[in-house]
Amino acid sequence: MSRQRNTRSNEQCEGWLEGYVLTGRHGLFATYEAFAMIIDSMMVQHTKWLEGALALPWREPIASLNILLTSTCWRNDHNGFSHQGPGLIDTALSRKGAVSRVYLPPDANCLLSVADHCLRSRDYVNLIVIDKQPHLQFLTMQQAIEHCTRGVSVWDWAGNADNVEPDVVLASAGDVMTMETVAAASWLRHHLPELKVRVVNVVDLMTLYPPDVHPHGLDDATFTELFTADKPVVFAFHGYQRVIHQLIHGRPNAARFQVRGFNEQGTTTTPFDMVVLNQVSRYHLCILAMQRATRLQHLTALLIQECNDLLTKHHSYVRTNFEDMPEVLDWAWTD
Repeated sequence: MSRQRNTRSNEQCEGWLEGYVLTGRHGLFATYEAFAMIIDSMMVQHTKWLEGALALPWREPIASLNILLTSTCWRNDHNGFSHQGPGLIDTALSRKGAVSRVYLPPDANCLLSVADHCLRSRDYVNLIVIDKQPHLQFLTMQQAIEHCTRGVSVWDWAGNADNVEPDVVLASAGDVMTMETVAAASWLRHHLPELKVRVVNVVDLMTLYPPDVHPHGLDDATFTELFTADKPVVFAFHGYQRVIHQLIHGRPNAARFQVRGFNEQGTTTTPFDMVVLNQVSRYHLCILAMQRATRLQHLTALLIQECNDLLTKHHSYVRTNFEDMPEVLDWAWTD
């Protein structure tokens, strides 16, 4: 399919969905993440129509406009840089909180929970972002339902802080970013168990907003309970890293958040090479965590060098073998 036909089909499908939900039925529009920018203004117009309709008491609620973005920027192994762009998240965040929602389920069970909620909802524009490639499953169905209902949770099983104050918080939003974050936490707990790590996963992006900006926003007390009051936070985000800074503006000690995400570095390459190019791989996250763990700086120098050596090894291996290293390709969570 040519770019022109892709443009036309995206516009047609989004328009069909708008008309379909106005008849009282429910639907879902799935498209490539990069091509979704083609329907940017159409989504904005529908959102504004919903905002206006909410002010009219005689207007009946209608099914939400549900958009599923897949073939994401992190897993375009064949299409390359032209198909790598998570910008529709930015557009959705600019809409009023009464209408707009953004979900980044970390695994398939969370996707099922999010989709169930979105397809039952009314008067929203729901943006769901998840890759179509096989990924690791982190949560059982019941755990996924509970996690998605909260929108953001501490994953105690992935960290090692237990009930004590962590030295650093590793946070994530997005499927690939969650895998890299959990892998980073695993590496740290095996190589530097003295470092107390808390892992936080965000599935409902709007929870990071203050409650006066979005109805899903967390109050400061809950935000602090999750992210602590003053500990460094290394945040791996699916989209452009400035988005997280926008969301947490005004939060306690917001400057302690070190965000990594898509930074316009891309090509046709392996999945892990994409996260390396954008400096959000598990090894980059480990380095950031150790650099900010001031309590243990006397233990981290050699481990930081080990991570850099692994990145050097990756660079050579992937260009020789055209696939990721076995320790990355075959990685799975082990306690």
